[in-house]
Amino acid sequence: MMVRTLAIAAFAFVVAGSAARAADPRYPNWPCAQAKVPEISLAAVWAGPPLDDAETKWKDDSKVSALVSKLAARKTPLDEAEKSVKQFLAASADKTANAKLLFAGLFDTLNAQRAQVMSGLERVSRKQREAADKIREDTIQLQTLQDAAPRDDAKVDAMSNQLIWETRIFEDRRKVVRFVCEVPTTIDQRLFALGRVIQQEME
Repeated sequence: MMVRTLAIAAFAFVVAGSAARAADPRYPNWPCAQAKVPEISLAAVWAGPPLDDAETKWKDDSKVSALVSKLAARKTPLDEAEKSVKQFLAASADKTANAKLLFAGLFDTLNAQRAQVMSGLERVSRKQREAADKIREDTIQLQTLQDAAPRDDAKVDAMSNQLIWETRIFEDRRKVVRFVCEVPTTIDQRLFALGRVIQQEME
């Protein structure tokens, strides 16, 4: 029993010490290995004509708005999204105007998606830091209980079980964060790919 609880305590220290560390000091709550880029630069994904008022007017066009929602959804396969772009622009009377509206909508929507995902990641990162502190405190408390004379085995067992639960939650969150860290990059790639198709269809 002593060995088991000490092993749990040691593992708890390891987990606590592995709390998310910011790669960039400018963003202390950013938990991903990838550098944080707060928003996509228009120049990085659009080499077409100036968007002008399309940046605000795309929402007024119901067909464009509906298509933007479909294209921006990650559940829509990229090849299907690209096909939808081509079909929409091929049927457009003013291809350039509609292309600008469509891209403006995608740029706005996908940037908002990125911001939401990144905000969520930083929120979870703060929770992980708090969880790591709690694990560290409980580990010290467990060691104190183990060293107490007389020793209260019931309290030792209760604290051991609590640490097991806390570390499990910590690890589960860390796995989720690792997965979600890929999402902003996926959104970037989606916007770049669709922007390229839109520009090709304008030519």
